[in-house]
Amino acid sequence: MTTTTTAAPTAVVFDLGPAARRLVRLLDGVSERGLEGPTPCAEFSVRDLLAHLVHLTAGFHEAAHKRPEPPAGPGLPADWRHRLPRQLAALVEAWQRHDSWAGTTAVGGTPLPAGVAAQIALNELVLHGWDLARATGRPFTCDRPSLQVVYALLAPEADNPARAPLFGPVVDVPDGSSFLDRVVGLGGRDPQWSPVAREFATEYA
Repeated sequence: MTTTTTAAPTAVVFDLGPAARRLVRLLDGVSERGLEGPTPCAEFSVRDLLAHLVHLTAGFHEAAHKRPEPPAGPGLPADWRHRLPRQLAALVEAWQRHDSWAGTTAVGGTPLPAGVAAQIALNELVLHGWDLARATGRPFTCDRPSLQVVYALLAPEADNPARAPLFGPVVDVPDGSSFLDRVVGLGGRDPQWSPVAREFATEYA
């Protein structure tokens, strides 16, 4: 008698949906005039940040399908208000497929376990969502499960070789800070950043 063993399907470990939907809502707060404003990422204006989001949502969508990352465009596409929500929805759907979590994929040309790629994708949605909210003067909240996934990726004690090269220096936050502020600090952001504070610091530097 021959017994055939069927491997259990790879589980979907977490959902990118809450972070993606939060980011879509934040897009409504971006005015055309505000595209040139600063963000907590010193190298990005709001326009640059949105262009980065267009590229990364397409790239992590392809990573879920184990396909090569598409080349980055020359800047922010004119249809970004329609394109970004579509790409965010497609990204969420791609990582809801069980086979997306199996094996390895590549991000930025670097091979990674598929689950780590999904962690990095969620990290990008959460931290850049926070960046966009701060840059446009909008409130930002984040669901606890998403924050826990991002914390596991960013925590200095995490045994993750991607931590050092991908993310900036940790910003220390005061004792008693919220979990969100702690995660933001681990992502190299000052939780107290605001466009006004940034302009004041630049003027009096």
